[in-house]
Amino acid sequence: MCQCGFMRDENQTGEIQFHFQPFSPILEVQMFIYVSFLLMYIGSLIGNATIFLTIWAVRSLHIPMYFFLANLAVLEIFYSSTVAPLALVNLLAMGKIPISFTGCGTQIFFFVFLGSADCILLGIMAYDRFVAIQDPLSYSLVMRWLLCAQLAVGALVLGFILALLLTLFIFHLPFCGHNRITHFYCDVLPVLRLACGDTQMPEAMIFITSVIILTIPFSLISISYIFIVATIKIRSAEGRHKAFSTCSSHLTVVLLQYGCCSLIYLRPSSSYNPEMGRVVSVVYTFVTPILNPLIYSMRNKELKDALNKFIQRTLIPYKN
Repeated sequence: MCQCGFMRDENQTGEIQFHFQPFSPILEVQMFIYVSFLLMYIGSLIGNATIFLTIWAVRSLHIPMYFFLANLAVLEIFYSSTVAPLALVNLLAMGKIPISFTGCGTQIFFFVFLGSADCILLGIMAYDRFVAIQDPLSYSLVMRWLLCAQLAVGALVLGFILALLLTLFIFHLPFCGHNRITHFYCDVLPVLRLACGDTQMPEAMIFITSVIILTIPFSLISISYIFIVATIKIRSAEGRHKAFSTCSSHLTVVLLQYGCCSLIYLRPSSSYNPEMGRVVSVVYTFVTPILNPLIYSMRNKELKDALNKFIQRTLIPYKN
């Protein structure tokens, strides 16, 4: 029988280390994946930073909708940066660079923390659109700046609490024997598969967390959009098109984020497929962060015009 300890096993004299499994044993394939990931990561940093700076610099965008979008852009930058740098290093090293027990726990914490806040914020943005479209005249009275700040902070606090609890549940388990993670970062389900203790409580916590950050916000988003479609009363075709363009941008991001996460986390842990999980994870760790700024900037004319003016003003110096 395996003799397991919290931080050590019988074959180790130091802290437990985890190794990531390469996508492919072929170096050329690894290099292709590395370049693809690197370009997506750089693109997400540039895109989200541009969205944030544009909203910060252009006064006409200083309204609650863009306040939440700026918060989402910042979250996406930190969220992708939690995963991408270590993943890129290990792609180059063919998975030979380990991550420590503490480092793995830290990565899971920030991944769940920022990912949870991201999903909750998308739910808040749906509520903001619902208020704006249902009763435009009282929008500024309902969505006060104090309330907006409280909602944004609330998303962070709830994400922090869920991440802390989930990380403690998982890393309180003993780990021993084979510590190779079939993934490109420390995710909750691949790491949980390596534990040699009773995993019922952590699995229950994963399910509860998934319901809180996926099912409940998505249900509220769906209800909000049902009411938006049912109650929209914008007379002009241009105004109606503007409202639906804004909502469709948000809905596209929601379907990408929630759809991929639900495939992984809203299912029994026993049915988890490591290879499928790794492929689907690429979408919400690398693809979605770069698509968010593209989707919002392409579908939202007001933001698109502001972006063009901001880029021209930044890159092209004024002439006297």
